[in-house]
Amino acid sequence: MLGDVSETTLPAEGLSPPTPADFSSPDALADALRDTGYLPDEGLATAAYLALVMRRPLFLEGEAGVGKTALARALAEVTARPIYRLQCYEGLEASQALYDWDFGRQLLHLRAAEAAHATTDTDQLEASLYDRRFLLARPLLQALEDSPSVLLVDEVDRADDEFEAFLLEVLSDFTISIPELGTIRAEVPPLVVLTSNRTREVHDALKRRCLYHWLEHPDFEREVAILRTRLPEVTERLAREVATATAKLRTLDLVKPPGVAEAMDWAAALHALGARELDPDTAARTLGAVLKYREDTDRVHSLARGALFGG
Repeated sequence: MLGDVSETTLPAEGLSPPTPADFSSPDALADALRDTGYLPDEGLATAAYLALVMRRPLFLEGEAGVGKTALARALAEVTARPIYRLQCYEGLEASQALYDWDFGRQLLHLRAAEAAHATTDTDQLEASLYDRRFLLARPLLQALEDSPSVLLVDEVDRADDEFEAFLLEVLSDFTISIPELGTIRAEVPPLVVLTSNRTREVHDALKRRCLYHWLEHPDFEREVAILRTRLPEVTERLAREVATATAKLRTLDLVKPPGVAEAMDWAAALHALGARELDPDTAARTLGAVLKYREDTDRVHSLARGALFGG
């Protein structure tokens, strides 16, 4: 459904978009991101900084839940730009990502014009049907028109090869040609963040257009810091024990190893139950917050819970 394709988030009213010069270095950008609750490592902060300065798309690849989408949202916040999100999926068409015509409104306009005998000029009436007010802008067009902005192309690996080729064409010069209206060009190229969970290989042509960064699961101390930053109500002990248990789960041969997002869900679920530390029984009862496949929960239940979760 089209409602699943796009998402727009606007910056706080009255904020003027910072320019790349506002971030004098990757460290300055990293500090700004930390203020939003996003804790990047040095390599990721550098990649994001270069994407801003060089005005190049940033291609983020890694396991689900490592913070790819969250980085785009954090970048939109620190730059005070609106963010437009295009969620990719198999069968995604250009009209769902770019623009479409509101045929319902066009038909109503045509009937109203005919009823009022507003014009007898067929060419003029036809031209009025393709007025800008009847155009439904989708995420790609929205990001170009509302510049500067952040464009998040989420899970591009789920889209078809044909859509990938189309996307490459749009990102080459940040222009969109609409036959009935002309060419629309971004005054300022959007900051583009593409994400991939690597369910398939993305073509080299698209990767060459971008700066590339592979996101790993955070190390233990950084994951604890993320949990404590995003969930300050969670105790230090619980955060450390959740991070330890999550790291152990990632070493198992699971269908879907848990990411940072799942670790946060788990810690939040445990806190909601009043837990201040992780014990085997509570961990077993809340596995649905961190594991999303029956095969994974069955595998964990079959192992020694005490070895995984302490106790």
